[in-house]
Amino acid sequence: MADEAKITAPQDNPMEETVIKIFRCAKVVKGGRRFGFAAMVAAGNRGGTVGIGYGKAKEVPMAVEKAMKDARKSLNQVTLDGQTIPHQIIGRFGATKITLIPASPGTGVIAGSGARAVLELAGVHNVLTKVYGSTTTKNVVKATLDGLLRLRGSQEIAALRGVEVESVKRW
Repeated sequence: MADEAKITAPQDNPMEETVIKIFRCAKVVKGGRRFGFAAMVAAGNRGGTVGIGYGKAKEVPMAVEKAMKDARKSLNQVTLDGQTIPHQIIGRFGATKITLIPASPGTGVIAGSGARAVLELAGVHNVLTKVYGSTTTKNVVKATLDGLLRLRGSQEIAALRGVEVESVKRW
């Protein structure tokens, strides 16, 4: 099965989609087994916009197509700090917790396949991750997206608190 196939959109649209995983499900009937397929896809522009999609069908290409359409519909803006994330955060979904930790330049994306696809399409180049609890691909991907969406930049926090922030040279 294609675990991570990259598919690039046409030139006018910089969105990229990555198939994270294909799931196979069997229904037992009188004549044997009938298989159904589900696909999980991440879409992003590697510049702070990312979304995930899930699609099900009787055949793999149809499931992937539905998932891509769903991913493009659910695009979200993510706060980044250069090529890393602004602060440490814990993303949660179901029984999964994923800790996202900012890293210095040159570290790369230290993550499993599901979290890596979402982080790379969001535009994160340097980050450390650790998954606690369930390591199911669906939950890890959704927890990663939850963590990314809850990130806040220093300017955003300053505006909420009504204070001024001095810029600090990191790394």
